[in-house]
Amino acid sequence: MNSTVSQEQIKAGKVTDVYFNRTKKILERKNIHRTVTAEFVYKSLPKPYDWAVYAGLNEAAELLANLPINVESIPEGSIFYSNEPVLTLTGDYLDFGVYETAILGYLCQASGIATKAARCRKAAGDKPVISFGARRMHPAIAPVVERNAYIGGCDGVASVAAADYIGQEPVGTIPHALILIMGDTVEATKAFDEIIDKKVNRISLVDTFTDEKFETLRVAEALGENLFGVRLDTPGSRRGDLLEIMREVRWELDLRGFEHVKLFISGGLDEYTIHQYNPVADAYGVGTSVSTAPVIDFSMDIVDIEGDPIAKRGKQSGRKMLWRCDSCLENKTTPRNADTPKCSECNGTMRPLLQKIKSKDDSFIDVTNHDTVRDYVLEQLPHLDLDLD
Repeated sequence: MNSTVSQEQIKAGKVTDVYFNRTKKILERKNIHRTVTAEFVYKSLPKPYDWAVYAGLNEAAELLANLPINVESIPEGSIFYSNEPVLTLTGDYLDFGVYETAILGYLCQASGIATKAARCRKAAGDKPVISFGARRMHPAIAPVVERNAYIGGCDGVASVAAADYIGQEPVGTIPHALILIMGDTVEATKAFDEIIDKKVNRISLVDTFTDEKFETLRVAEALGENLFGVRLDTPGSRRGDLLEIMREVRWELDLRGFEHVKLFISGGLDEYTIHQYNPVADAYGVGTSVSTAPVIDFSMDIVDIEGDPIAKRGKQSGRKMLWRCDSCLENKTTPRNADTPKCSECNGTMRPLLQKIKSKDDSFIDVTNHDTVRDYVLEQLPHLDLDLD
């Protein structure tokens, strides 16, 4: 048996937790059909998060596309907070119950990656952030990882397959392998400049053999105006105070007329180190912190059966509506039939954020375009706080 499952196997319910299969068997044997509404709400956010980015709807929509159920969702890329319904399914439980495991898997991991990427994007301000995260996850899901890093705010991805999936050009610099094999940083960078398409920025890796400052100056003098930037990926065992190393490199470059050379930083970065390095760095490469980001811990809960509110202990019963104030980015959850609420911050009228995207007999509205979702995330980020001090 293969170690990965196909989309066809997921649609066949093969990845479900076994107790959902047993539930299905019992209900079918007893000929019990109930129209239920199930909500997807997160249980808790990873500390110290107080907001998250909703992602994974694209794959959930593909799974649910041909089922005779109604689907409501907040737009993919929406910022959401605690105890808010982001996705609701209404229909015969037997038509969708076995997909709970798969849908949760889609939403939990995708939202976790997109949220971490958004935090890095917020910390970096307007400086480029590139995702190098594919190498930290199973290669079969590299496009999933990098797609969610991209919609969360990363400006590009390194994996070729992932870049193809999101319709972008892959982004990368020079690996240590090329420099080690060629035996010299300058020679490797000159070869890159000679052979690689000129539309690719010339960014030299300057931490392989000797001091970053001296390698940077050697490369800058060899390539001159052709050198776009240098990348510092200094190992942790040799790093010391990387911010001071960066300042030293920047000083020496500027002193010698190489003000155009950018400083690209990578190696163990997250929103906290990005915030620390932002006074000097020009761009960042993020990997492990984004691709292995803590998941957003959603659960699926039945809240209504045949029109009657019902829920397990600790959950709020009944169908709900999630509202949004676009001015303040405040959300509010109310019972489904409640009047339109006012924003508690600005007293403005809120709009319904939870929207029908599929009727029982219809196909999905197309709501998952990568670039549209990313633009929506970036539009919301200026309204959010990020305490990194």
